[in-house]
Amino acid sequence: MKSINAKHNIVAYSFLLPALVLLGLFLLIPAIMAIYYSFTDYYLLTPQDRTFVGFENFIEIFSDPTFLRSLQNIAIFVLCVIPVQVGAALGLALLINKQRRGNMFFKVAYFAPVVLSLVVISVLWLYLLNPSEGLINEVLMQIGFDPQPFLTSPDQAIYTIVFVSAWQGAGYQMLIFLAGLQNIPSDVYEASKIDGANKWQNFIHITLPLLKPTTILIMITTLIASFKLIIQPMVMTQGGPMNSTMTPVYYIYQSGFSDRLIGYASAMTVVFGLLIGLVTLIQSKVSKEDE
Repeated sequence: MKSINAKHNIVAYSFLLPALVLLGLFLLIPAIMAIYYSFTDYYLLTPQDRTFVGFENFIEIFSDPTFLRSLQNIAIFVLCVIPVQVGAALGLALLINKQRRGNMFFKVAYFAPVVLSLVVISVLWLYLLNPSEGLINEVLMQIGFDPQPFLTSPDQAIYTIVFVSAWQGAGYQMLIFLAGLQNIPSDVYEASKIDGANKWQNFIHITLPLLKPTTILIMITTLIASFKLIIQPMVMTQGGPMNSTMTPVYYIYQSGFSDRLIGYASAMTVVFGLLIGLVTLIQSKVSKEDE
């Protein structure tokens, strides 16, 4: 019996081995290297001259106004994009959940932004939001409004990126919500109809509670994805104006590959990774308490 169990264990571990190797190569080893480099003054062009500097990089980070501004920007982005994107995805799923002619067309149309490259989408919106020649401002002027500096105003740029990001990501989450809606038993709605409940009462007391696990899953995945924001500000604003759209990942990228300060960028990576882990842990605990 023991030999059979040992044979089964060997087979099981052999299936796990490719995944463990990939995790080690692309997750564990880079994480260990980032922690090591964060305690050095590693400059990309002179890697042989790096020396151990202790916590010097970490002390500098918390007096760096650009890094602190990037944390503020990503907090605004996360707090805005989650309700906008999740709300839009739920609204779209509710619209196409009922059997109507042309539903397939709308599913494809709403899902189309998801399959497009983020760079392509960012360039597209860059032209649409152009302050002098963009279609959006042309429409605003035609209906009597002043043209808006969507991407050139420090007060508007981050919210414009929130809108573009929510528009791009809502289609994918719409499909997940749609699957959740179609798993709700129809006899629940029939019973509520017999009790005299209207559509709004059905939505509040049946649809939303039964969609709670789906909603929590979508919120957690949106939260994690939001922290990785880099493409939209890189293409649309280059982190400006006045660092109003600078994000931690973009700043880490600039420090590491443009300024070649690998040690400093590694220290920011460690700090930002710990912050993401802390936020994810808090959200996970809050979600479990709600259940």
